[in-house]
Amino acid sequence: MAPTGRAALLAALGSLPVGIWEPGWTGLLAVNAPLAVACVCDYALAAPVRALGLTRSGDTSVRLGDTADVTLTVTNPSRRPLRARVRDAWPPSSWTPSTETEASRHRLTIPAGERRRVTTRLRPTRRGDRRADRVTVRSYGPLGLFTRQGTHKVPWTVRVLPPFTSRKHLPSKLARLRELDGRTSVLTRGEGTEFDSLRAYVPGDDTRSIDWRATARQSEVAVRTWRPERDRHILLVLDTGRTSAGRVGDAPRLDASMDAALLLAALASRAGDRVDLLAYDRRVRALVQGRAAGDLLPSLVNAMATLEPELVETDARGLTAAALRTAPRRSLIVLLTTLDATPVEEGLLPVLSRLTQRHTVLLASVADPHVASMAQGRGDVDAVYEAAAAAQARTERDRTAEQLRRRGVTVVDATPEELAPALADAYLELKSAGRL
Repeated sequence: MAPTGRAALLAALGSLPVGIWEPGWTGLLAVNAPLAVACVCDYALAAPVRALGLTRSGDTSVRLGDTADVTLTVTNPSRRPLRARVRDAWPPSSWTPSTETEASRHRLTIPAGERRRVTTRLRPTRRGDRRADRVTVRSYGPLGLFTRQGTHKVPWTVRVLPPFTSRKHLPSKLARLRELDGRTSVLTRGEGTEFDSLRAYVPGDDTRSIDWRATARQSEVAVRTWRPERDRHILLVLDTGRTSAGRVGDAPRLDASMDAALLLAALASRAGDRVDLLAYDRRVRALVQGRAAGDLLPSLVNAMATLEPELVETDARGLTAAALRTAPRRSLIVLLTTLDATPVEEGLLPVLSRLTQRHTVLLASVADPHVASMAQGRGDVDAVYEAAAAAQARTERDRTAEQLRRRGVTVVDATPEELAPALADAYLELKSAGRL
């Protein structure tokens, strides 16, 4: 086979044999002496790569789906100009496959004693910490015949945060909260209410709401009104066991639960409630407590960023004990877990009374929209069998949910797109009913 590229050029000029070797070539090539001298000079004039100075700057966090820019500054301390190709390597999940080659490779020309900057644009495809691998520099001589190559470790970490796609629902939920808080007053004092104001008695008001002391100080009968209580405690409990690893669409169930938890946390903090987070399977994976309203969401997304489903069965007794330690006084405990019959009936139900006797419990679960589409299937034998399987699965989930409701648990079962707003609505319903 005829040689190609630089090898073809050198072979065509061969007369006086001189042995030259370059890594990647298959053997020694015979070239003439002048060309050999040119190659040696080309190699000698290539700027050294070991002495290069490399530093990083740029973004340290990014939401999943957005882009992060990390700048690499290369300093050339030698007396020779640097003509180089640079590969800035990151883990494969740091960008979509179609953009990896374009984003990670750069051409540089740096005069002696100067520096230049190149920017690598990351578009992560998974949550968590993405750490830079290494920087490979290939320095070329003036003729481009020979190269020097070396690698450098230049540490940098970009934390990929949950995307919080349900943020779009927050304005409508806040509007409903303002309506609930500002216009809804009740005459009957409930468990989750606090004194709001006095107003004049009108026929039909409950006589038990009359404030006799206030009435004695004025010429008309006064009644007390109540409003949903503020400063209530809410504990978000993320189940990170094996059931959270099940994929619904393109993401695991855990990601949909996180998104719902972020919307509820944003809404509850605006309502004046205190929100904590507990992630648990067989041990505590994350714990966020005592954060002020302004620091709550950043703390939650940072804690959630590195959470991954664990392929172990969740210890329901341990989860209950951890929740009770985290919420020693009466609270709303939001369990973001599964509605599958076996984990609930064998794990959660036997210990559920420990939670419900002291706290208000709300369970939110991610439903698979594919099951609903399967249930509509008709036309051939396979479709009918799939519809029957989907109907059986839905019946089991409904039966499990009913068992929980009979024990005083509010249940929200919705698809990933609907779970976050449905959970926020359930919170507002509990608040308006005075159960918080």
